[in-house]
Amino acid sequence: MSRPSDPTVLVVDDEPDLANLYTAFLSSSYTVRTATSGSAALDLIDDTVDVALLDRRMPGVSGDELLEKIRECDCSIKVAMLTAVEPDIDIVDMPFDDYKVKPVTRTELLALVEGLIERLTYDSRGQTYFRLAAKKAALEMAGNDSGEEYGSLVDELNAVRSEMDARLDEIGAEAAFKDLPGVSKS
Repeated sequence: MSRPSDPTVLVVDDEPDLANLYTAFLSSSYTVRTATSGSAALDLIDDTVDVALLDRRMPGVSGDELLEKIRECDCSIKVAMLTAVEPDIDIVDMPFDDYKVKPVTRTELLALVEGLIERLTYDSRGQTYFRLAAKKAALEMAGNDSGEEYGSLVDELNAVRSEMDARLDEIGAEAAFKDLPGVSKS
């Protein structure tokens, strides 16, 4: 998939002031849709949304439930949980692409969204790798980096990394990077 020319970001937070602040942070660089409930967000989700930022704790349709509904729609939306909920081992099986604990600065929010938009261009293995790495990082930041579930996550991440390394070895480094400026073409 190619990078969208005019990316659209969906901001979902039940605190209107915070949702509006995030919208203000992002609106100079992206088309932004804002919802202050999970049910309102459902009406805003379509094929034009590239990134969704979801609060986990919301009345009615929670961010966790909204995440599941987004994944059910079979769309390529990159989803970050942007929440005050410290990550626990329960996030291992959640199908999000990144996880950030509030508060976040304007710079952090812009970097998060930009990273997610960039991931739209990655193949499925690259996307899986970064999804797993984000979960690992979130758990480590919260001090939840032990136990069987965490170990399984690390094993899966290492397996994907090994698979990607083997693929690079197979096609050769020059072929892998042939489209980058400054790399000679034989």
